Amino acid sequence: MSDLARQQGRRRALALGIVIAAYVLSFFQRFAPAGIAPDLITAFNTTASSLGVLAATYFYVYTVMQVPTGILVDTLGPRLILLLGGLVGGVGSLLFGMAPNFDLALLGRTLIGLGVSVTFIAMLKIIALSFDERRFASLVGLSMLIGNLGSVLAGAPLSWLAQITGWRSIFVGLAAVSLLLGTACWYLLREPADGSQSPSAPAGKPRFDRTVVFSGLLSVLGNRDTWPVAAVNFGISGSFFAFAGLWATPFLTEVHHLERAVAARHVSLYFAGFALGCVFVGTLSDRLGRRKPVLVASSHLYALIWLVWLSGSTLPVSLSFALFALMGLLTASFTLTWACAKEVNPPLLSGMSTSVTNMGGFLAAAILQPLVGWVMDWSWQGGLTAAGARLYTPADFHTGLLLLAGTASFGALASWRIRETNCRNIWQAPA
Repeated sequence: MSDLARQQGRRRALALGIVIAAYVLSFFQRFAPAGIAPDLITAFNTTASSLGVLAATYFYVYTVMQVPTGILVDTLGPRLILLLGGLVGGVGSLLFGMAPNFDLALLGRTLIGLGVSVTFIAMLKIIALSFDERRFASLVGLSMLIGNLGSVLAGAPLSWLAQITGWRSIFVGLAAVSLLLGTACWYLLREPADGSQSPSAPAGKPRFDRTVVFSGLLSVLGNRDTWPVAAVNFGISGSFFAFAGLWATPFLTEVHHLERAVAARHVSLYFAGFALGCVFVGTLSDRLGRRKPVLVASSHLYALIWLVWLSGSTLPVSLSFALFALMGLLTASFTLTWACAKEVNPPLLSGMSTSVTNMGGFLAAAILQPLVGWVMDWSWQGGLTAAGARLYTPADFHTGLLLLAGTASFGALASWRIRETNCRNIWQAPA
C-alpha cells in the first residue's frame, strides 16, 4: 500500500471517528429520560402523559429534521451542519439541565433533538462515500456498536450518577461536550466540492441547486421500494425507542416490582444487546449477500417476545435479563433498512434515501411515547406517591404495551415487502 493510500485511509477513519463520537452523545441524549424518569417526575411533578411528551419532544424534532438533514448532507456536506448541531445541542442540554419548570425543560429537550438530529445521517453519508458499498452494513453496524455506548451509559450508569451528583449537573456537563465535538468536526473534517469525494478530501465550496434537490427528493419518495423499508423502520425502531427510551424502567419497577438499579441494568443490557446485534446483523447480511431473510427472521422473533410481556407473567430476574438482551439483539434488524434504502435509490441520494427511511422510526417514537402515557393516564386507577406523583397498575401498563407490540408486529409484517438487493445498489434510471 502506498503512502498516499495509507494517508487517505487515515483521513477516512478520522472523519468517521469524529462523527461516531458525536453519535455516542446523540444516543445518550436520546435515551437519557429512561435512566432519570423518576427524577424528572419528581422535579417537574408530571403525569405519565406529560413525561411522555417531554421525552418525545426529542423525537418530534428529530423526525421533522430527517429529510432536511438528508438534503443538507447531500448538498452542503456534514462539516457545517455538525458544527451547528453541536452548538444547538449544547445550548439545549444547558437549558434542560438548568430548567426551573416543565416548559423550559421542553424547550431544552427540543433544542437537544434539533442539535443531534444531523449526526446519524452525516455518519451514513461518510460511510456511503468513503467505503466499499459491500461493507456498508458492516461499517454501519460497527459504528452503531460504538455509538451505543451512549445508550448503555444512559441506563444504569446515568441512574447511578444522577443519584450521586443530581441529574441537572450531568446535562450541564454534556453541554460542554456537545460544543467541543461540534468544534472538532469543524476543524478536522473536510468537505468534498461535489459530493463525489471522501469527506476528508480538500475543502471546496459546495453548491445547493434547489431544482436538483427537490427532484432528487421526489425520486426517493416516488420510489415504491422506499416505503416498505420505511415501514419496517417505523415498526421495529419505533417500538424500541418508545420502550427502551422511556417506558421500560417504569414498567419493570411498577409491574415487576424490581428495584430501580435492577431495572436500569435491564435497560443497559437491552442497549448492549442492540449494540452487539448491530455488528452481528450487519456482518451476517453482508457475508450472506442478502438483506431480506435476515430482516424477516429477526423482526418476527422480536415481535413474538412482546407476547411474553403482554402475558403479565412474573419471570425470574435471570430470565428477564436474558429476554431484554435478546430483544436488543433482534431489534438491531432494523439497521439493515438503511442499507436497503440506499441500495434501491440513486447512489448520490444516499443521504435523502436513508433520512426518509430513518424518519419512520423517529415518527413512531414521537407518536408512541406520549400515546402510551396518554393511554395509561386514561385507564389510571392507582394511587399517588408521597410527592403527589401517580402510581400505575399492571393493567395500565398492559394497555400501553399493546400499542408497542402492535407496532412491532406491523414492522415485522412489512419486512415481507422489502425488495432484495443482494447487498448491491440495484437502482436503475427510468428509460
